[in-house]
Amino acid sequence: MEHTLKILGKASSINVRKVLWTCEELNIPYEREDWGSGFASTHSPEFTRLNPNAQVPVIIDEAGVLWESNTICRYLAGKHPHHDLLPHEPAARARVEQWMDWQATDLNASWSYAFTALVRKDPEFQDAHRIANGLRDWNQKMSILEHQLATTKAYVAGPRFTLADIVIGLSINRWLMTPMDRPDFPAIDEYFQRLAQRPGFLKHGCNGLP
Repeated sequence: MEHTLKILGKASSINVRKVLWTCEELNIPYEREDWGSGFASTHSPEFTRLNPNAQVPVIIDEAGVLWESNTICRYLAGKHPHHDLLPHEPAARARVEQWMDWQATDLNASWSYAFTALVRKDPEFQDAHRIANGLRDWNQKMSILEHQLATTKAYVAGPRFTLADIVIGLSINRWLMTPMDRPDFPAIDEYFQRLAQRPGFLKHGCNGLP
């Protein structure tokens, strides 16, 4: 009998929400436990035995323990191959993973300082010059996404909804909810409206959390 998936991490975490939205798309039942700021400490020995990085999310199923949100999403999609979230054909799959990796590295690196300053209001992240540079870099990365979406006229990796849209859709929500000046990106606006038709996005993406 298949074990129920257990997800460790608070529901407000953007990385936990990637996993929750993926589960919604795949109709995977799960149990979730609150871990992270405001809840059980991820720095406790109990948690770091599962993830030495002390970060959420972590999942536990019959195969064991797994961490890193984008990897978890890939794993869940691969475990349920009847769905098109992660294509089997190598080139199509690589295009999806290319944009997932871009989200986790280039895009995340661009917003890290400015988001921490403007939304989390961390007193150690209040250098005006670094905030301005961060906002400029963030918008520049979003211009790359704007060009891609203007080209596909559908979803990030092509004509079909994939895992790339889950991780990037949440990143767009964060960009839109951060108090900052943004360029006019019509392709991103249209794309965001397409995502808003999906129940998983309404539940875990466009939910008032940046």
